[in-house]
Amino acid sequence: MPYPFRNPSDIAQLESNIPLENAWEEKTVYQKLCKTRDQYPNRPAVSFQLKSGPNDKSLTLNWSELTSKVTQAANLFRSLGVGPKDVVAYLLPTTHETLITLMGGMTAGIVAPINPTLDAESISSLLRKTGAKTLVTLRAFPKSDVAQLANQAVALAPSVETLIEIDLSPLLTPPISWIIPIIRPKNKPLHKARIIDFQLSLLSQNANSLDFEEDESDPFCAYFHTGGTTGRPKIAQHRHSGVIYNGWIGASLLYSFEDVVLCPLPLFHVFAVYPIWAGCLLSGAHMVLPTPAGYRGEGVYDNFWKLIERWNATFVCTVPAAAATLLQRPVGDSDISSLNAAFCGSAPLPVALFKRFQEVTGVEIIEGYGLTEATCLVSCNPKDGIRKVGSVGIPLPHTRVKICEFDQLKNFKKQLGVNESGEICASNPGINVGEVYTEKALNENLFTDETYMRTGDLGRIDEDGYLWITGRVKDLIIRGGHNIDPSVIEEALAEHPDVAMSAAIGQPDLKSGEIICVYIELNANSTISSTELLDYCKTKITFRNAQPEYLEVLSELPKTAIGKIFKPELRKKAITRVYNQALESAQINVTVSKIIEDTKLGLIAELSSNNPETSEKEIIEVLGEYVYPWRWG
Repeated sequence: MPYPFRNPSDIAQLESNIPLENAWEEKTVYQKLCKTRDQYPNRPAVSFQLKSGPNDKSLTLNWSELTSKVTQAANLFRSLGVGPKDVVAYLLPTTHETLITLMGGMTAGIVAPINPTLDAESISSLLRKTGAKTLVTLRAFPKSDVAQLANQAVALAPSVETLIEIDLSPLLTPPISWIIPIIRPKNKPLHKARIIDFQLSLLSQNANSLDFEEDESDPFCAYFHTGGTTGRPKIAQHRHSGVIYNGWIGASLLYSFEDVVLCPLPLFHVFAVYPIWAGCLLSGAHMVLPTPAGYRGEGVYDNFWKLIERWNATFVCTVPAAAATLLQRPVGDSDISSLNAAFCGSAPLPVALFKRFQEVTGVEIIEGYGLTEATCLVSCNPKDGIRKVGSVGIPLPHTRVKICEFDQLKNFKKQLGVNESGEICASNPGINVGEVYTEKALNENLFTDETYMRTGDLGRIDEDGYLWITGRVKDLIIRGGHNIDPSVIEEALAEHPDVAMSAAIGQPDLKSGEIICVYIELNANSTISSTELLDYCKTKITFRNAQPEYLEVLSELPKTAIGKIFKPELRKKAITRVYNQALESAQINVTVSKIIEDTKLGLIAELSSNNPETSEKEIIEVLGEYVYPWRWG
């Protein structure tokens, strides 16, 4: 059963009771899987439903069945020539077979999940960067382009020797299953890799034990890409110990074998794979995967509360954009009394959204902080204690966080004190010192005080030990959980003959947290319009989430004394415009007088009004769910 998790003292007590070297005995993820199978052989491990209805067909594997499938998958990969240091990539939506591939790939070699919403060129780039020897993907299926993307990508990735296809049609029921062979899209191979069927190939493999000995020296077992949405992907590498550590956190503080976690998040993202799945793996909890597309699946939002009722879910995981959308669907007669809490990560959570979710569901959101580079978890709000809305909680057991100041040459200046804002630096068992990325050059200047990784995030630690994120050292735009590098947009626009300079920033948005806003300075005598430039971006930027939604031409972009574009001024401009438009649309006679930068809270909108009758409640209803806070000037 989970230990108490109320405050930093509980974390210190857990660390004292269970030193890291005594936290687990197993050397590999597969050994942990076998231990959980032995403890809970007939209890459910994972469930999947192809459609989102509360009565639609589902498939459940217990821990014995899952372990057998993972064993077969690992043996299959080894039989195909995958060695301990070879890479099994997968380009898949979310199914139970994605989980089997994940675990089997970790066991046979190194697994590399790839986001299937990327374009073929980006996917092929990731296959080449990881040196993937095998790719597991979908067989061509109606209303899905994953198989076609894989076909195109493998043609550009000569390292891939084998393409393994998973067929979704066995999950369907008649009469739809009867017509799939007729309407299945054609997908003539564009590559020379051999193609085999996943399900048929597993049948010939040993399900009782591995046909090889595992390396118990804690090798790398996973490669996760951190920047595939930016055109410049970085590959973070994870060891077995880091995966198990994340699962141990979940099992120690959050889950028991009786819990059911509803997870509509993708299994190419560390949030779903480590805090959620690894937590289930170590605790024996049951993970439920609703539809291959998760939250984006047809009917998932509409049926979400009924899905909680169907599975008696005790936890759900979400991101701010999904939580906001869920609240537009009434709970109605759905029985969600089984629900204990909701986990939220990937982007900042607005305070008003937290409060509304609690009012609607009767449970609170547990907001946490993690990074792909850290094998995920760093901090989390306490499940049993005070949850400070807007903070990302308390550093987790055997994790250390400090706030540091660096000079312009990236040299350490000093460690900062309580409530002083600086760069967040973290050290824990999931961080591979000096080996965070596969590319050695990217690991340079990444650490301070030997073991503390510079996260690139700005934050502070308050008097109670809670961590608050106040900004980003880098200018990454976080759109619905996707990290977008602004240079991708700026470089595309730099190729346009009418554009002198451009600056892409994150503009506050109710649905996605941020959307992409671009400010443009044109060349002399140019008369091109904003609409024409937006259309140009659609042709030059292939990844949909990186395409700007707002573009404005300025006579001149703000610049520093040495001629660099000064983005803080543009962020203030965007916040002012968005908030004023929202207030005007709501017919509230209030305007943003200025945007100030607070050392604790980051950017804050100061409001002014000539109408003394304007109530704070009216303002909260309009601005409360935006990421940036407001106050009266």
